[in-house]
Amino acid sequence: MNAFARRLDLGKLSPEQFIQLLETLHMLGTSGAGVELPSLTTETLVDLVQRASREQIKAIAEHAELRSVFLDEIFRRMSDHFVADRAKHVNIVVGWRFSDGDGEDGFDRFQTVIEDGFCVSSADLGRTPDTTITVSAEDFIRMATGITAAATMFVTGRVRVKGEYAPAVRLSSYFDIPTPRR
Repeated sequence: MNAFARRLDLGKLSPEQFIQLLETLHMLGTSGAGVELPSLTTETLVDLVQRASREQIKAIAEHAELRSVFLDEIFRRMSDHFVADRAKHVNIVVGWRFSDGDGEDGFDRFQTVIEDGFCVSSADLGRTPDTTITVSAEDFIRMATGITAAATMFVTGRVRVKGEYAPAVRLSSYFDIPTPRR
């Protein structure tokens, strides 16, 4: 997929064509063909998002199934990119709310728990959050793949925080966020 993704000029695809490409990859994975989004390396997914236009990323966020796949993948991979040495003595439960979702009150919800040098993220960990971060799925995908700096999103008000603000601002520093190839 890496060589294919690099040769494919995603910018020439309309958002609809881009979604059809991702739907096809997802369908191949669910049918057992051995090609699936979860099997792509983090670098390949970051490259895919980096090459996508803002409209294409928005189309992912608006597509119920692909939105879920991308959010699940990002949260599944968080522990792989967690740097325990940067989070010494940090114990925090972060609730995530993504607007325009299918869940309670129109939000998709996830949690990230950082405790005792470990990080676990999931759709439902049943913990009471110390901090709740509300952001659009589109903006989160861009932040999680290093396309947009988390600090920029906080400053511009595209990320809202309820609860402890300082840990929410420091959260991205506990991870090696993939760097897109430019």
